[in-house]
Amino acid sequence: MTSISELSPYDDDGTLNVVIETPQGSRNKLAFDEKLGLFRLKGVLPAGHSFPFDFGFIPSTAGEDGDPLDVLVLMDAAVYPGCLVPSRLIGVIEAEQTERGGKTERNDRLIAVAANSRVHETIKDLGDLSGPLLDEIEHFFISYNEAKGKQFCPKARRGHTAANRLVEAACRKR
Repeated sequence: MTSISELSPYDDDGTLNVVIETPQGSRNKLAFDEKLGLFRLKGVLPAGHSFPFDFGFIPSTAGEDGDPLDVLVLMDAAVYPGCLVPSRLIGVIEAEQTERGGKTERNDRLIAVAANSRVHETIKDLGDLSGPLLDEIEHFFISYNEAKGKQFCPKARRGHTAANRLVEAACRKR
C-alpha cells in the first residue's frame, strides 16, 4: 500500500496527482501532516470567507518554502480531504508571501482543472479563465493571508507551460 507521502506527482499516463486537503466552500483550512499520516486542522477562516475551489498539494514535490506545491483545483463539486484528484495544470499565480516577522519567500499558487470535470473540460490554459474569476482567485489568496497576518503579493500570471516547469523543478528538490 502506498502512503500519500510516497505518491508520484504524475500518474502513469502523465496526469497530475493532486491530494485535496481543503474542500471548496470550507472555512476550515486542513493540512496533511506527513509525520502523523493524517489531516490536521490548521486554522479557521473568518466568517464570510471560504475556499473558492478545492485546495491541495502535489505529492513528492517541494516548493521554495519546503512544503509540497499548493494547487487550487477547479472541478464540478467539492471532494473530501485525502481524495486523490487526477488533474491537468492550467497555470500559476506567481507570488511572494511575507510572514509576520518580515521574512519574504516565493509561494506560488498552481491552478489545475480536475481531469474528469465536465464544467471546466474546455479550459486548457490560465488564459481560458475569465479575468474576473482570476481576480477573485487572487483576491482570495490575498485576503486569506491577510487574515493570518501575512502579505500575499501576486507578481505574475503564467500558463500551463510555466506551471509544468515549476512542478518539474519541485520534483528535483524533493
